[in-house]
Amino acid sequence: MKKKTNYKIGHFSEKIALWFLRFKGYRLIQMNYVTGRGTGASEIDLIMEKRKTLIFIEVKKRQDKMTAGEAITSKSKKRIAKAAEVFIAKHPLYQTYDIRFDAVLFDNTFLPQHIKEAWRL
Repeated sequence: MKKKTNYKIGHFSEKIALWFLRFKGYRLIQMNYVTGRGTGASEIDLIMEKRKTLIFIEVKKRQDKMTAGEAITSKSKKRIAKAAEVFIAKHPLYQTYDIRFDAVLFDNTFLPQHIKEAWRL
C-alpha cells in the first residue's frame, strides 16, 4: 500500500513541478521519459526547453528539501545523464542545444525549490 501512495505523491510532485516551471517560461518536451531496457539508463522525470537549452529535471519529494536533494545520488545522476544521451541521440533536433541538469525539490509543504544546474557531468 505504501508503494502505491509514494507513487501517487511522486506523480503529484512531478505535475506541480511541471506547472511551476511552465509559469517560469519553460516548455515541456517530455514527461517521464524512459529509455528502454538494456541502455543502463533510467527514467527522466521532466525534459523541458528554454532558450535553446534542453533541461533534464529530477523531481524529489521528502520530509525536507535537504533530504530530497540528498536522495539524488551520484548513481542516479549517472543514469539520468545516460538517459539524456539516449534522448538526444533519438532526437537530433536537440543536438545543438545547451544541456543542463536541474532538480525540483519538495518537502511536506509542496512548495517547489528549483535548483538550476543541480549537477554537471
